[in-house]
Amino acid sequence: MGLLSNRIDRGSLKPGDHVYSWRTAYIYSHHGIYIGDNKVVHFTRRGQEVGTGTALDLLLVSSGPNRSHVPCATCIPPEEGHGVVSSCLNCFLAGGILYRFEYAVSPALFLAKARGGTCTLAVSDSNDLVVHRAKYLLENGFGCYNVFKNNCEDFAIYCKTGLLVLDQSTMGQSGQAVSIIGGPLAAVLSTPLRLVTTNVYGMAVTAVGVYCASRYAADVGMRSDVLKVPVEDLTTRLATGMLQVLEPSFQALAAPAN
Repeated sequence: MGLLSNRIDRGSLKPGDHVYSWRTAYIYSHHGIYIGDNKVVHFTRRGQEVGTGTALDLLLVSSGPNRSHVPCATCIPPEEGHGVVSSCLNCFLAGGILYRFEYAVSPALFLAKARGGTCTLAVSDSNDLVVHRAKYLLENGFGCYNVFKNNCEDFAIYCKTGLLVLDQSTMGQSGQAVSIIGGPLAAVLSTPLRLVTTNVYGMAVTAVGVYCASRYAADVGMRSDVLKVPVEDLTTRLATGMLQVLEPSFQALAAPAN
């Protein structure tokens, strides 16, 4: 892997690797855990790679891979009630390039990779434990899919680290989700500079600084609102309602405040 690219060849894959592949026009990447035997366990929204439950899905689905209508004999469809699936590596990549997510990277390398969803400061657990979590969640589920709080990257990061964000009102572990929020946030926070300077370069540097700071602070390896949760305890919490993740309600977000 290079400094700014996590691209790898299949021969270097090991069970327990967190892998991902970018989809059309790099709009999003899909993440999963390689468990060996040419299989990847990954989290979907009822079998669909990504979704919000809104009209935005038209764009997301159009950016996704074109699937064959002939069922793959290796791939396991999602169980009723949860979206964790097992796919062969070919179906997971869907013609895309294979990348490996990096763990325990230095702060300098983390900030050098401007696009979120490629690495984290957090330390990975042993490969055996990672594979155990992925297989356990394949049987028991990972809760309700939420593009901002509980997506495929959140699933893979949990399998690798066992870390879970306790406050469900905040962002999840996903670097992609943080990037989606961080970009507009940086632009908004840098706008007041127009009152004191017309220097475009100064505003751009400030916006980049705010974006990098938001990514760094929101990384699962830096957050104070995360807890190591055994996978058996996680599924128990989900089953008993002690931990709930709801699909995003864009209507609620758009409703005017009283």
